[in-house]
Amino acid sequence: MKVIFAGTPEFAATALKDLHEAGFEIPLVLTQPDRPAGRGMQLHASAVKQYAQQHGIEVLQPLSLRMDSKDPQRAAEAKAAHERLLATDYDVMVVAAYGLILPRSTLDLKPCINIHGSLLPRWRGAAPIHRAIEAGDDETGVTIMQMEEGLDTGPMLAIERTPIEAGDSTASLHDKLATLGGKMIVETLRKMQQQPLEAVPQPEAGVTYAAKIAKEEAALDFSLPALELGLKIRAFNPFPGACGQVDGTTVKIWAAEVIEADSKEAPGQVLAADAQHGIVVACGNGSLRLTELQKPGGKRLPAAEFIKGFPLEGKRFV
Repeated sequence: MKVIFAGTPEFAATALKDLHEAGFEIPLVLTQPDRPAGRGMQLHASAVKQYAQQHGIEVLQPLSLRMDSKDPQRAAEAKAAHERLLATDYDVMVVAAYGLILPRSTLDLKPCINIHGSLLPRWRGAAPIHRAIEAGDDETGVTIMQMEEGLDTGPMLAIERTPIEAGDSTASLHDKLATLGGKMIVETLRKMQQQPLEAVPQPEAGVTYAAKIAKEEAALDFSLPALELGLKIRAFNPFPGACGQVDGTTVKIWAAEVIEADSKEAPGQVLAADAQHGIVVACGNGSLRLTELQKPGGKRLPAAEFIKGFPLEGKRFV
């Protein structure tokens, strides 16, 4: 079976690696254009591009796949990409966190199969891992589905569940789901080589949408319950990184523990900041013990190390 692969970040690179190592022929990879990153804002290749180049796989990086785009450059690149797809001998396109919309002209060429990091129809959209943690879901998983023009609405070929552990952040859950997704897509394609698979329509009930994470969501409102804030801190690790303001300085909060006991102090007030108690902050309901923090330009530090260079006693997060 010959597979064209479309994806961009590490989540997708894991699946590409698994398909390649399983022996599937991959004549072409689609990934997003290189993006500026880091302090020098130099162009960096996506994780998928890096893997493809390391293994001699041709890479295509169009700005868009929509040939009807009003932007002449995007339309031209989309037309060139479409012609390249037409000229490529392949059986199926596998898509994982690509980041570009596949238009009908692409979907009609050959079967397109998507690896999605949620239990569809829950958390359709751009940020299913973040939103599952933020919502306090007990479990999540990976769905392999046939793609259609709707947003993650296609019928399902396979679905597997995994619990969301109390200590999971988006970073750790991402890695678990990437591994699961890679395993599942290999299994799915191998089954397709033997016989057609039954595609099961998604349930009409239980549809939720995982909106893209905005940087503005990182700012914590300590008038909210500690439980809700704890979920946000886990959900926004590693991006965009939850934060609070202390004396005009933005402090990143990477990890915290929920304390159910209420405080009479105002939300955001630091109740303790010492080696014995750690950093405890009052919330609208309950408190948070902050366990890993980072000041601008500094490193991520355990609370005991952080307060040595950034005293918080008597301060307030706003």
